[in-house]
Amino acid sequence: MSLQFSLIIPVYNRPAELEELLQSLTRQTERSFEVIVVEDGSQNTSEEVVSRYADALTIHYHQKPNSGPGPSRNVGFTLARGAYFIILDSDCIAPPSYLAVIRDHLAQDPLDAWGGPDKGHSSFTPLQQAMAYTMSAMLTTGGIRGNKRASANFQPRSFNMGVSRKVWEVTGGFQLDRFAEDIEWSIRIRKGGFRVGLIESAFVYHKRRTTLTAFFRQVWNFGKGRVLVGKAHPHEVKLTHWLPAVFTLGVLTVLLLAVAGSVLGFLGLTGLTVYVLALIAGAYQETHSVRTALLAVPCAFVQLGGYGLGFLSAYFR
Repeated sequence: MSLQFSLIIPVYNRPAELEELLQSLTRQTERSFEVIVVEDGSQNTSEEVVSRYADALTIHYHQKPNSGPGPSRNVGFTLARGAYFIILDSDCIAPPSYLAVIRDHLAQDPLDAWGGPDKGHSSFTPLQQAMAYTMSAMLTTGGIRGNKRASANFQPRSFNMGVSRKVWEVTGGFQLDRFAEDIEWSIRIRKGGFRVGLIESAFVYHKRRTTLTAFFRQVWNFGKGRVLVGKAHPHEVKLTHWLPAVFTLGVLTVLLLAVAGSVLGFLGLTGLTVYVLALIAGAYQETHSVRTALLAVPCAFVQLGGYGLGFLSAYFR
C-alpha cells in the first residue's frame, strides 16, 4: 500500500516540545504516514528524542545548518514519500483522530491544499490557553485563520497545513525563510489554480509561547511578515491588515486624551471597557476558567499591539 501522508516537522532547540508532538502521533488512528523531522541547526538537538520513537513511528531525522523554517520544510519535502505533505510546528499536539479526519475529508471533498485551526489544551498553562484563545478569537486578529465564514479566501498556516505532492512540484514550496512564509506560499498556491480549503475539524493543540514577552516578539514578526508578503504580492495587504495598527494607535490616543481629562478620552475608555468585558466573557465561555479568561485581556492587547507595531515598523521602513 502506498504511503498516504508525510508529516514534515522543522525543529529548532525544542526537543521537549517535539517529544509531546511525537507522542501524540503514536496515538493516531490513521496509520499510513511517515514523520520527517528536520533539525534546523539547533544547539539543543532532538536526535535522542527522535531515536526513542524509532520503533513506534516510521520516522526520519535530518540535520542541516540553520536557515529558517521555510527552507527546512523544503528539505523535508525532498525527503518525503507520501502522496500528501502535512506541515506541523514542533509546539503542536495532534488529537488521535487528526489524520483520520483529513483522510475522510479528502475522500469526500478533494483539496490540493488545506489548513486547520488550533486550540488550547487542558494541559497547557493558563497563559498558553489564553494565548490560544486570542489567536483564534473573532475579537482579535485570529478568527480568519480557522473560521468557516472566511474559508472562501482561507490561507493555510504552517502550524497545521497540508498540500498534495503536485502542489509542491508545481510551486517549488516556500520562498521566504521566515515571517509569513506560509501566507506567501498560500497566495502562490491559490494563484496557481489549485483548490484550497479549510478542514475545520482537523485542529491541533498549539502551545504558543510561555511568556508575554516571547508572545509579543512572535506577533511582531507576524505583522512584519504581512508587509513582506505585500512586497512579494502587491495588493495582498488589505484594509483588514491595518486594523491592529489602527487599534494600537487608537488605544494610545484614548489613554492620552483620558490623562488630559478629555470627554473623548472618557468615551474611548468606556469603549475599551466594553471590549475587555467581551474578551473575558468569550474566553470564559471557551475555557471555563476564570484565570484564563482574565489572562486573555493582556494577551489580546499584546497580540494586537505587537502585530500592529511590527506591521508599522516594517511598512514605513
